[in-house]
Amino acid sequence: MAEDTLITFKLRDEFNREDIALKVIKLLRSEIQVSPLVIDGSWGLGKTEFCHKLIHLMGGDDTHHLIYIDAFKADHADEPLLTVLAKVLEVLSDDAQKKRFTKKAMPALRYSLKVGGKALVSHLLRQDADSIIDGFEDEVRKVADKAIDASVESLLKDHIEAEKNLKALQEALKTIAKQKPIVLFIDELDRCRPDFSVLMLETIKHTFDVDGVQFVLVTNTNQLKASINHCYGNNIDAQRYLDKFLKFTFTLPNTTNKNSHEITMASVSHYRNSIAKSEIIKGLELDQNSCWDLVKQVITTNNLSLREVETLVRYLEIYQTVCNGLDKGTHWLYKLIHLLGVLLVSIKPDLAKDISLNQLDAKLLGDFLGVESLPNYEGGFNFRPVHYEVLIAILGTECRYNKDLFTPNDPEKIQVWDDYIDGCFNDCWPPAKGERLKIVQNTINAIYLSN
Repeated sequence: MAEDTLITFKLRDEFNREDIALKVIKLLRSEIQVSPLVIDGSWGLGKTEFCHKLIHLMGGDDTHHLIYIDAFKADHADEPLLTVLAKVLEVLSDDAQKKRFTKKAMPALRYSLKVGGKALVSHLLRQDADSIIDGFEDEVRKVADKAIDASVESLLKDHIEAEKNLKALQEALKTIAKQKPIVLFIDELDRCRPDFSVLMLETIKHTFDVDGVQFVLVTNTNQLKASINHCYGNNIDAQRYLDKFLKFTFTLPNTTNKNSHEITMASVSHYRNSIAKSEIIKGLELDQNSCWDLVKQVITTNNLSLREVETLVRYLEIYQTVCNGLDKGTHWLYKLIHLLGVLLVSIKPDLAKDISLNQLDAKLLGDFLGVESLPNYEGGFNFRPVHYEVLIAILGTECRYNKDLFTPNDPEKIQVWDDYIDGCFNDCWPPAKGERLKIVQNTINAIYLSN
């Protein structure tokens, strides 16, 4: 079992998702027809961990057979029906019950095996031993041997019998579910080959429409719709196609309510938690003051996923290990410029490459920081631009393209901004004009171990 399956909401719930899981469990235990239910979310949002936590939470009362299937690991077999039935067999503790169920399952498998032919059978028989119940593989082999040599006439006869065999299988499933209902969690469907993803959906609809058997699909529905279009063409309305199969969909939020007045992106919270756990960078104040303002702005502007945040933290650890450029003693503005370099390498490597080649577009840098133009500054002590605006003022005029976007429109204002920037460096020697973007460039090269 994957390590994540041991993680529970009690152990950690930094995104406040236990309440969501409790609502899902309530739906699954209700009389409402919500299956197949979809837990939708973009890649890197923590769907798999949420799924394992949900299973652990629901399993505490032992009211259902809870079955987890990693579809991505199973799609080499080409046969979703076999994948699901093998997992159902795993939860049956009585040998006699396993044999009875296998006997009912075999005729239903025969038709799909014949359609797949020799290539399919060879995949089936190479499945990992721990995913096949004892004796099940032998039964599949017997069916496969017959399937390989079946004539077209035999195939048509089998098709006539398919409905009868399917009903027998469904009755067997219903008998098991009467004793203890079954919930199957199908994860990673969006990472599978398009044909396997679509076949899994169709198998669930046509084979497992059984009282007491429910499915929860943990997936990115946008990618699932792309799989449908890949299989059936762009003329197919993928959303309408999905609507034929799915009963209820909820989207795993990328926000977490810390209190009634504050909504914080889950990814921002994940950054702070990840920093706190890192032995390499937890004392560098990267989650405080100007560094915190910059990272929070970049995460929200670029809508980073949890996985992308983890990549960012890893790059921060790499940079600090090879260069020590983020130490607490570093002047805050130099530190901010170094931090920007790490953010670019981690999140926008194309922009980082442009900086290395002296080809940076100021507009793209502004988009990355969420800044369209410089704030109007006339001088004086009351002016307080945010830190990422100071960064674009320092670096924007040194970009190869569109530098005018962040260049004041008259010499006096240019001098006012120059004085302000020099004041930000106060007792620290400010980098000369034309040399500022090189600091970012050096940071990028250090991460790539090229200087």
